[in-house]
Amino acid sequence: MTTPSQTIRLTTAQAVVKYLSAQYSLADGIRRRLVPAALGIFGHGNVAGLGQALDELADDMPFIQGRHEQYLAHISTAYAKASRRQAVLAVTASIGPGALNLVTAAGLATVNRIPLLLLPGDTYATRHQGPVLQQLEHPTEADATVNDAFRPVSRFFDRINRPEQLLTALPQAMRVLTSPTDTGAVVISLPQDVQSHAYDFPAEFFEPRDWKIRRPLPDLEEVDDVARLIRSAERPVIIAGGGIHYSDAHAALEALAGQTGIPVVETFGGKGAVTKDEWWQVGGVGLEGNFASNTVVKQADLVLSVGTRLTDFATGSQSIFENPDVRFASLNIVDADTRKQGATGILADARLGLEALARALEGHGTSEKWQETVHSEKAKWAPIRSQWLDADTAYRPEDHPDAPVTGAVLTQPQLIGLMQEHARSGDTIIAAAGGPPGDLQKVWDATGNRNCHLEFGFSCMGYEIAAGMGVRLAEGNSDNRVVTFIGDGTFLMAPTEILTAAQEGLNVTVVVSENHGYQVIHRLQMNRMGREFGNEFRYRTTGGSVAVDDAPKARLHGDYLKVDLRQIAEGLGALAIRATTAAEVREALASTRDTQGPVVIVVPTVPHVDLPGGDVWWDVAPAEVSEQAWVRTLRADYDQSKSRQRWFG
Repeated sequence: MTTPSQTIRLTTAQAVVKYLSAQYSLADGIRRRLVPAALGIFGHGNVAGLGQALDELADDMPFIQGRHEQYLAHISTAYAKASRRQAVLAVTASIGPGALNLVTAAGLATVNRIPLLLLPGDTYATRHQGPVLQQLEHPTEADATVNDAFRPVSRFFDRINRPEQLLTALPQAMRVLTSPTDTGAVVISLPQDVQSHAYDFPAEFFEPRDWKIRRPLPDLEEVDDVARLIRSAERPVIIAGGGIHYSDAHAALEALAGQTGIPVVETFGGKGAVTKDEWWQVGGVGLEGNFASNTVVKQADLVLSVGTRLTDFATGSQSIFENPDVRFASLNIVDADTRKQGATGILADARLGLEALARALEGHGTSEKWQETVHSEKAKWAPIRSQWLDADTAYRPEDHPDAPVTGAVLTQPQLIGLMQEHARSGDTIIAAAGGPPGDLQKVWDATGNRNCHLEFGFSCMGYEIAAGMGVRLAEGNSDNRVVTFIGDGTFLMAPTEILTAAQEGLNVTVVVSENHGYQVIHRLQMNRMGREFGNEFRYRTTGGSVAVDDAPKARLHGDYLKVDLRQIAEGLGALAIRATTAAEVREALASTRDTQGPVVIVVPTVPHVDLPGGDVWWDVAPAEVSEQAWVRTLRADYDQSKSRQRWFG
């Protein structure tokens, strides 16, 4: 133990690394390193500062080299999510474009309330050299740098202009990282020169420190208020969100639902909140939810939301709650979320709040009539789901006359069926943008701990492959498979970290649905615009050029692009397989389960063949005026549907 008078002379960068190496989270009596490793890419803005410090202190802070700063930050976010927000990976980047590549990832983490620690370089604080390379010369704010772009997408931001500022900045950063209510992106902006400046830091600053992740207790008066609402309701329903996972409240949720007979539906973030296949477990809700869940919620006269922000995908842009007498209750750790929809709220940890509600509702149960309704709706949905996921019933082109002929023999739902068939307890499937997360929300069975890791608060393309690596780093059992499920659009946007996975020997699997474009947006475009434009991967037709001003412009209406995704993946170090039939997909999944390093399985799927909608409206407005008659028709339909939208307080 050091004394208050002892000091240790370190550079700013060395102090950052040494301090982070001594921080621990403490949750439910479990102590673990809060920041066990760092990831990054070096440039002139961080190589001589943080680069030197990470080299000198590599035994305490292992370092992972990457290919793109944004995706390294996604690795960290997924790691934190898979670690139930109890650990993070630090990410460093250089000045200018390297730092700004982290801004998207900061937004994703903050929107989803997941801790992320970013250490971007910044331009010189001393200004002796100015203007230096990549310095932003703002005409009225001389101290502004490009790193100020982090401010609106971060939960904590500090620029360290003197080494001793770390004494207050770093503890504040740790507080936010370990706060269930305030967490999100934490940015410690480090000017290039200051990283190498030295200071005599108090030695006790670097002593190991525990940061307790608290569970706020429920107020019993608030619990009683919500319990009275539940007792008086005839058709209550629970909407479970991501807070169930972070609170490890699965058993408490299942106990309450089993005791009272209240059906449970899940948001994207809450997918897998219920680990048991029970009659009251109804599945995904909202725009991409299934018929059963949405029908139950439409009839509900009381909606209890637990650990969710209730975004517009879950609420159908405030149109899904059709019962004119519906009331709302909420259990959340964030005060603002307890008040949404004008709800009667319990401000508390999800697990403790659910346990308190179970005690307050002892002896209460829903009516047989309501339970029969839930049973009936699930029974109606089950054969529909099974039919769409059945990969052994051949796809019939005549059933889908508008689908283009590409040679693919499997649909995307059938591919999901094959992955579902392969999934074991402990496995994780990951998706974030495009069609995959919506399809998984609708049909993936996440019971039995077949985990479903969906990022849909930000719906960020490029998160998925990196997220697979983050989950693998957090997953201690190598027998549990980590599968990233993406379309070819996402693959072509962000395949580079496959090389990092190969470098680190991370056994992650990427399954690519090759359907020739941004097909989920194509579907939305057809529903709201009436004509395809700029979403499918097609060659420009002959007879014109985009660069010729006086001639009719050729459009992107030619054949589908010829791209060898398998070869790209193989070139980046993956074991890459192209599987066309159900038998080939089964063989590819089975034969690669224990493969060390990244595996990429490319599966051609039939474009424009989608799972049935969930009969829920989404507020995406067609043009209010247009010369195109079909747009005017779509606008009229939109105006009529918008009448279903309600305000709840």
